[in-house]
Amino acid sequence: MPAPRAQAAAPRTRVAARPPAGRAPARRPAPTPRSSTPRSSTPRSSTPRTSTPRTSTPRPGTAARPTAARRPPSRTRSSAPRPRPPGAVRPWWWRLAVLAGSTLGIVTVLAALAQPPTEAGQVPGTTDPVGQAQLTATTLADATTRYRSALAEATAFEAQAQQARDAGAAALTAVATDRAAVGRYAAAAYRRSADERWLLGRLSLTSPATTTDVLHAQGLAARLSDEQDAQVARAATAAVHAAGYTDTARAAEAAAAAARRTADDVLVEMRDLVTTLAPSVSAQWAGLGTSPTSTAQQERNAAALTDWQDYLGRLAAGGITPPPAASLIDPTDLPSGLAPVRDASGATVTGVASTFGGGRTLTVLPAETVAAVSAAFSQLGKPYLAGQSGPDGYSCDGLTSTAWTAAGVGLASGLAEQWAAGTPVPVGQLQVGDLVFSTDPRSGLDDVGLYLGGTSVLSASADQWQVAVRTVTDLSTAVRVTVPAAAPADPPVTGPDPATCSAPLPSPGSAAGPVDGAWGGWSNGRVPADQLCSLGGGHRLRCDAAAAYNAMSAAYAATFGSPLCITDSYRSLDAQVDAHHRKPAITAVPGTSNHGWGLAVDLCGGINVFGTAQTAWMQVNAAHYGWVHPDWARAGGQNPEPWHWEYGSLT
Repeated sequence: MPAPRAQAAAPRTRVAARPPAGRAPARRPAPTPRSSTPRSSTPRSSTPRTSTPRTSTPRPGTAARPTAARRPPSRTRSSAPRPRPPGAVRPWWWRLAVLAGSTLGIVTVLAALAQPPTEAGQVPGTTDPVGQAQLTATTLADATTRYRSALAEATAFEAQAQQARDAGAAALTAVATDRAAVGRYAAAAYRRSADERWLLGRLSLTSPATTTDVLHAQGLAARLSDEQDAQVARAATAAVHAAGYTDTARAAEAAAAAARRTADDVLVEMRDLVTTLAPSVSAQWAGLGTSPTSTAQQERNAAALTDWQDYLGRLAAGGITPPPAASLIDPTDLPSGLAPVRDASGATVTGVASTFGGGRTLTVLPAETVAAVSAAFSQLGKPYLAGQSGPDGYSCDGLTSTAWTAAGVGLASGLAEQWAAGTPVPVGQLQVGDLVFSTDPRSGLDDVGLYLGGTSVLSASADQWQVAVRTVTDLSTAVRVTVPAAAPADPPVTGPDPATCSAPLPSPGSAAGPVDGAWGGWSNGRVPADQLCSLGGGHRLRCDAAAAYNAMSAAYAATFGSPLCITDSYRSLDAQVDAHHRKPAITAVPGTSNHGWGLAVDLCGGINVFGTAQTAWMQVNAAHYGWVHPDWARAGGQNPEPWHWEYGSLT
């Protein structure tokens, strides 16, 4: 180990800390002065050292200074460089660090001030159309949730108000009944004679035989009087309750009105947003859908999406921003540069306009229509799920409700409500975005989708199994929701059965039984590969089942940290034969398994055992994604299989 080096720097005189003004310093033993001789850097011993006094030799002609005194303001320095003690460098580095930290803090504050916080209904600025589209979709999805939450709150308060009104009406009926009884008693008492009013006056010492009758009559009169008093009390109590119910109903009505105002405010936010969207952003928004679909369906979807994006591209090239729907209601008062649209007969089409750009006449749709159609396109491939309005799947009316709500037009779920929300449109005046309904004699309005032009409709129909572009030959039943009806129109047809979104209905009089899983015109186990969608790992399902499975797997991963574990999915006929040969007791007869339709999976990773947390999660959540555990496969069923799950109620 090398010998320690002696410090070359001259020692500094230690200055005593000065006490704050007005405060006496704490008493402590005065330090013994040290010698001014430089110390060596030899390591200290562990033995405590004694503070040796150190002295400072006064300069000639000056008196010795106390240690804590200030140095004179002027001092002649020698020309020789004075060595700097190592400790003297630290304050400068410290100052540099403080300065750097202060500068960073100021820059951070200025940056925060330069970027104001994002308010509700605003999309943070970005110049990238894809980024703007993603932010738009996220913002509007959140607003849709808030809108529906406010509507649900309003509905709950309205139900509470109705219950209070009903209870108040019942209380008032009770008040009227008791008051009528009391009135009859009072009227009868008024008509009584003095002897009838004071029965005890009939007692006579000379007629002791009548005493029993008089006392009996007096008892009956007392009971009648008690009943009258009870009726009076009940009437008073019922009146108090009626008043309380009235107050409750008024409070609930006020809360419901406030919730509906909140919902209306959210719609205003959404309309303000979509009416400022550039067509290029809407085009990117429409292309955000990534759910799997079959090859043939993908081609139809892609062709329709390309047509829509080309239309938006022409608007963008012409510098045309779609105007709000309200500005297109009156064909005689359109925004500058726009002209009315006329059908083949020359009649004016309400709710749209036209302009000239790029060497051709362009139809200008309302901004809300552009947003609704783009929102619907962004859901392509999502599975059909009865009664749901997204985000994991949709029924037919759930898709149209969600798409138009995202456009700032509050469209309720329910085919009858959606029909009543718009103005009926004849076939010759159909425009993109109109709601086209399908009908059935047994259910009336049975399906709905957004018109895309020609005979194409974008819908979440049950017979397509997912959000897809389909062909509709009958376009005679349609409404335009951007042109509110002056009075709700009655549905063109009604029926006793519930709507099915074009799902095949059983034949009248047929016995209830398992639903046939056949689809596409193929036989079980013979479905072409290009009609199925991959789950990865060699597993495939019908495309709507695959989309629902992937959504369910993502939710499962959020809980357990890994996606669903799968061992089997679509099973060809040859694979069914092989499986039945190896496991005849637990496999279906070849050609009858729902695996052969691409609508069943066998799972692992804990779901293959009853009583696990994974199985419990599936039992609670799978139905939300359209997956069910057949009765025969449940614990206590005919053939218990915790691992077997099917898409839809097939058995």
